[in-house]
Amino acid sequence: MSKDKIAIIGLGYVGLPLARLFATKYNVVGFDINKSRVKKLSKGIDSTMEVESTVLKSVLKTSNDGEIGLFCSSNIEDIKDCNYYVVTVPTPIDKNNRPDLTPLYKSSETVAKVLKKGDIVIYESTVYPGVTEDECVPVLEKISGLKFNIDFYAGYSPERINPGDKLHTVDKILKVTAGSTPEIGKKVDALYASVISAGTHLAPTIKVAEAAKVIENSQRDINIAFVNELAKIFNLMDIDTHDVLEAAGTKWNFLPFKPGLVGGHCIGVDPYYLAQKAQEVGYHPEIILAGRRVNDSMGQYVASEIIKLMVQKDIRIKEANILALGITFKENCPDVRNTKAVDVINQLKSYGTDVTIYDPWASPEEVKHEYNLETVQKLPNKTFDAIVLTVAHKEFLKVDLKSLLNPNGVLYDVKGVLKEYVNGRL
Repeated sequence: MSKDKIAIIGLGYVGLPLARLFATKYNVVGFDINKSRVKKLSKGIDSTMEVESTVLKSVLKTSNDGEIGLFCSSNIEDIKDCNYYVVTVPTPIDKNNRPDLTPLYKSSETVAKVLKKGDIVIYESTVYPGVTEDECVPVLEKISGLKFNIDFYAGYSPERINPGDKLHTVDKILKVTAGSTPEIGKKVDALYASVISAGTHLAPTIKVAEAAKVIENSQRDINIAFVNELAKIFNLMDIDTHDVLEAAGTKWNFLPFKPGLVGGHCIGVDPYYLAQKAQEVGYHPEIILAGRRVNDSMGQYVASEIIKLMVQKDIRIKEANILALGITFKENCPDVRNTKAVDVINQLKSYGTDVTIYDPWASPEEVKHEYNLETVQKLPNKTFDAIVLTVAHKEFLKVDLKSLLNPNGVLYDVKGVLKEYVNGRL
């Protein structure tokens, strides 16, 4: 059995699946400051639905011993004897779309309090190039009193988790790895290679690995912005965008992106990290920020299109009843972080409409806490002046939506997945 003991710092959408995977071969402590989250995980309950209960329970331990398995804790004492620390906390943006490194600073402070000679701290959070060594390492040095690359070392292996995706799980996604020295790079790579069946790619430096991750999501963001702009153009020309994309997609090298709301904690956030760093070094990133502007405007655009259709049908806008189908950032997933469905809903409410939000996946308590919006998990027994499908949950595709519409009501399909007649769609 390996003598390595791994601490996973942060047991969210990224940290828990990784901790579960490492726990199949290593002694792992999953650390999170959320005591309620730790308590539920210790019982085999994952509210994010990323790890099934039976799978989680198969690796759980009830004590912090030296055996293979996962012990979940919110007590810093339980990670003192680890020699690998893997930080998986989120990297959000503030209200001005500037990177907020607070979670990284705080988690680095936590690790620094127990850091020992020879330990390796690996970061998985998506950041701009330089954050690990220029922002996190100084925190580790200051609090621990140890010297970087002499007493302790750093690594970077960006997460590539796709929330709700049961096909591309963490072990089936090739892992990019890097270390603060060539020797540490090999150690970090070997650690991940021991559990990642898809293999690994050892980058030459931490900055290269950081840059590789941040451009993955920036590239997707720009491509989606392009088709979102196409959707706006083709709507003005009375051309179905999805028909256009289907026709263009017959060419072998056409990229199959679709229009939509770009939310979540990655694609809608990470480009701002790269843009911030670019500006710091004296370059104004025109394409990256233009893509962000287009995608951030889509919620307002969708709402205005719905209102236009309602006006065309002589529906009284003020106090009109609208049903919003979905508030999570993607289909068949409970994740509501940075969801752009909220933009559509708030914009519709600004017109004086009464919006009912139905989402069987989202936690009403979490939505209330994050966005101060009321949601229901059961389909309302009433009819509406308009229905907007913002998220393509599988449950919605089985509902007779026309039966929920008042005569002459509007049905708008943001995701382009409804087979029946709709009044409008992206």
